[in-house]
Amino acid sequence: MSSEAINTGLLTTIGYGDRPWEEFVLRLHRNRIRYLIDVRSQARSRQPEFNSDALEILLAKEEIKYVYMGDSLGGKPRDPSCYVEGKIDYLRCQERPVFKAGLARLQSSVAGGHRSALMCSELDPEKCHRSKMIGEALIKDGVELSHIDRDGSLISQRDVIARLTKGQGELFGQAFTSVGRYEVAPPDGIY
Repeated sequence: MSSEAINTGLLTTIGYGDRPWEEFVLRLHRNRIRYLIDVRSQARSRQPEFNSDALEILLAKEEIKYVYMGDSLGGKPRDPSCYVEGKIDYLRCQERPVFKAGLARLQSSVAGGHRSALMCSELDPEKCHRSKMIGEALIKDGVELSHIDRDGSLISQRDVIARLTKGQGELFGQAFTSVGRYEVAPPDGIY
């Protein structure tokens, strides 16, 4: 493997779902990930190893740095302006300055040659804001994004969206965009 290949920036995503810790870490190592960026709005899990404090310690043992960015890139922000009739509006989320600043950090990471994975709990990328909100915003900005799929293979953002839309990403000449409203209630205590 050439030193150039090692220094090539990569931005991918991964969900842990019901994966055992060992399998999760193996997927990160296979993709030579050095930074795990947590994009959950709340960095907690029913699986204790995926809580933020445990992740930081466990990942350090694997020589992977833990970075929390759920406050800027999370799929369930506390900002009430991101919700319409109780449903999350990803387009509104993408317009927030804090979201744009989060995207800029990701772009800097790739430009700096870092190998990073955005992490959320949802195992399937097409079911998560990693693809629907963050991935679509990155693609619009010309940043390539891949996803570590359920089986461990890397798939492109375009392929994830094709799976999500069942191949109907372009209807009547309009490309798929981060469709506005999803059945997600705002976090407790907003209203």
